[in-house]
Amino acid sequence: MDPIPQEMISSNTEINTFTITTTTPPPPAIAASSSSVSSPTTLSRYENQKRRDWNTFGQYLRNHRPPLSLSRCSGAHVLEFLRYLDQFGKTKVHTQLCPFFGHPNPPAPCPCPLRQAWGSLDALIGRLRAAYEENGGKPESNPFGARAVRLYLREVRDSQSKARGISYEKKKRKRPPQPQPQQQQAAAALPPPS
Repeated sequence: MDPIPQEMISSNTEINTFTITTTTPPPPAIAASSSSVSSPTTLSRYENQKRRDWNTFGQYLRNHRPPLSLSRCSGAHVLEFLRYLDQFGKTKVHTQLCPFFGHPNPPAPCPCPLRQAWGSLDALIGRLRAAYEENGGKPESNPFGARAVRLYLREVRDSQSKARGISYEKKKRKRPPQPQPQQQQAAAALPPPS
């Protein structure tokens, strides 16, 4: 069996889902007829990630014991999913007993657990929330928007912020300075440079 070329394998390093795509050329008759039809639209990186995340969550529901249907999924199941994903995390989160608790760049290794980063979980929930509604779910019954999920994300953010000594405060957007009306009038009154 031939090895799979590296460009054919796509991975999401944060939650370790892998998609292997193999391409088989269509028969000549089909290839000729499909060239006259408009080419399929390529999805953005965000849309591809959202689709992969949605498929991963669907797989999680199917593997759940007992298996869950999407209509019976609640915020509690979403929290269970997020806790399950922690085992694939790559962010060191120091415990309060660790000598490096609160240090963003510890000088030595420690046995503290690896977890999913808060930013990754927050982005994941945003994508799954959108995918739920795109797949026919009603916004008012969206389990990804449940209060428990929002509280859990806030708790993860705060605990990781303290453990790593990094502030997660929202950054304020810098707006380009607008010229003041007086400055515009003064600039217009000056003679052009010679």
